[in-house]
Amino acid sequence: MESRALRYFVAVAEELNFARAAERLGISPPPLSRAIRALETDLGVTLFERSTHRVALTPAGEVLLTEGRIALDALTAAGHRAQRAVAPQAGLVLAVKADGDAGLLEPILERFAADPAAVPVTVRLCALHESATLLRRGEADVALVHTPYDPTGLDSETLTVEPRVAAVAAAHPLAARTRLGLDDLGMTAEDVGRPVGRARDDCRDLAQLLTLVALGEVVTLLPASVTLRYPRPGVAYRPVVDAPAAVMAVAWPQQSRSTATAALVRAATAVAEARTRAPQRTPDEASSAPGTGLGARAVAGAGG
Repeated sequence: MESRALRYFVAVAEELNFARAAERLGISPPPLSRAIRALETDLGVTLFERSTHRVALTPAGEVLLTEGRIALDALTAAGHRAQRAVAPQAGLVLAVKADGDAGLLEPILERFAADPAAVPVTVRLCALHESATLLRRGEADVALVHTPYDPTGLDSETLTVEPRVAAVAAAHPLAARTRLGLDDLGMTAEDVGRPVGRARDDCRDLAQLLTLVALGEVVTLLPASVTLRYPRPGVAYRPVVDAPAAVMAVAWPQQSRSTATAALVRAATAVAEARTRAPQRTPDEASSAPGTGLGARAVAGAGG
């Protein structure tokens, strides 16, 4: 099967409309339709049920869509990794959301640097749900990911599982309560991961989000560890009894055979296990301790 035929199929399968798929691919509908017919003939299966009003995937088409996406991602990733391999300072790229490492990033990098398999690490800061995509595209080798995320083509190890708390303005009526439920916040489980209120599209990091919370513009759910690392006079953190747990994992491509990647994963799991065994500090203790910020480094050098 040629990659072009597979790209054509995925476009039609995602659009479920030949005209829109052709426009997306930059070709006209007739050759696209002929290419799909040829692909069905080559495979000996029907991929689409067609009528004058709709296009739908058959069971065979559903399977090919799942596998085809993985194959196309792998091709793209192979190209990106080949380009990165000849970079002046080739090493590992670790994708992580800014303020989204639960305070583990620097300890992970420090432990990794002591491993004989260590190489230079570039930390790529990204949006919350972008890290898994960067792995599949070959733009990152390892990532710290937060559920929910698309695990297609990835392996992972859970690092942290912690309760979520509501972040509300200190002057908000809910701040007078000791415990809250999702109903109190006007939220459902589907709202986890996005603020409720007048959030602005340009709010990209935790510092901006907490400022909006303190101003009373939004209410949001955050991992409980945030209360230790980001105490703020204008923000009240309250437990939410029915919120799903916040889970962070370290993830990497299933096809990875890199010893450096394996060493970084080992470092991440070892740091997380040590953190789990360590006594937990109170928010007051955390706020008075030096160096409790995330401090993500753009490039971390490591001996090899």
